[in-house]
Amino acid sequence: MFGFADFSALRTCVAQDWTPTIGDPEITGWLTVLSYLLSLVLAVLVLRRNPAGLARGLWITIAGLLAFLALNKQLDLQTALTATGRCAARVQGWYDERFWVQLGFIGVLIAVTLVVLIVALRSLRGRMARNGLALIGLTVLCGFVLVRAVGFHHVDQLISMDFASIKFNFLFENAGLLLIDLNALLLLRRSNTPRHHAQVRPSRP
Repeated sequence: MFGFADFSALRTCVAQDWTPTIGDPEITGWLTVLSYLLSLVLAVLVLRRNPAGLARGLWITIAGLLAFLALNKQLDLQTALTATGRCAARVQGWYDERFWVQLGFIGVLIAVTLVVLIVALRSLRGRMARNGLALIGLTVLCGFVLVRAVGFHHVDQLISMDFASIKFNFLFENAGLLLIDLNALLLLRRSNTPRHHAQVRPSRP
């Protein structure tokens, strides 16, 4: 358990390693934030209009993830979490054994991601055709989050490269958002299409 002295030392250590700042001040960072907010608005509209064939569980999951990632994009909360873990290891004296804690954290993160995808899949029974793009987009986003959070060295190096001055991680992240947006627009268009009711023909005498 943390005592007052330990908590004070932890707070001092974290303050040295991390300070609140804009995580990605470049134009691509702010464009990605806007992309997250646009996708979130579309996801909420889809849930409110509830078009035929909607997989509500999938879209609730998407809306929650988008809200968190939009908030985290510029707050850089994962850096604060990493700094807190590193400082806790130093204060409590298990810094040399931190590998096993990191391994456990990675395992929990992967397990949570798999659970999210399984829940999303279960909500798609009989609705895959109308929600498939959103599922692919969600999978791309979860893959991006895992790569950045876990720090797979070679993969992280690859998506940090750039093409025509645009980093692959920007393209990777926004590709998932674009797929979600396209699926949302298709569902919203479907909800605005008037339904034609079959006319009841009078029976012949």
